[in-house]
Amino acid sequence: MQIKTTRFGVVEIADDKVMTFAQGLLGFPDHRRYCLLEPGEDACFFWLQSVDEPALAFVVTDPALFFKDYEVPIRPEQAEALAVENVNDAQVFVIVNKVGNVLTANLQGPLLINTINLNGQQLVLADKRWSTRHTIMQVGVEQPQAATA
Repeated sequence: MQIKTTRFGVVEIADDKVMTFAQGLLGFPDHRRYCLLEPGEDACFFWLQSVDEPALAFVVTDPALFFKDYEVPIRPEQAEALAVENVNDAQVFVIVNKVGNVLTANLQGPLLINTINLNGQQLVLADKRWSTRHTIMQVGVEQPQAATA
């Protein structure tokens, strides 16, 4: 299938790569179908692109790459809603934002995706250790150059 995007033009994706968030994402309840666009083989950031709205896309990442102690508890009703039978079939992503020169991750609102049937859900965690703007890294800061003789 071909999808239109404002960032990448027309992109070809396989029909079986479309993820469905039955309840949409927070703030976007009417947009339920997304695909994951990978900018390169070794990428740690991806685009979660709406299949139906060309201008709607989020930068996402696997939080385990940046936060070793981050865990998303899956309640039985969430596992049932996503048809997750094995915890290894669930992939977690978090939405990334850029605030000034800092990349932040929304660790309170992770995205849980069943990698088998591609059903997804955005969770809201009550764990006070995590915030909606948890710092990942600084970007765009020029490093001072060594003086030349």
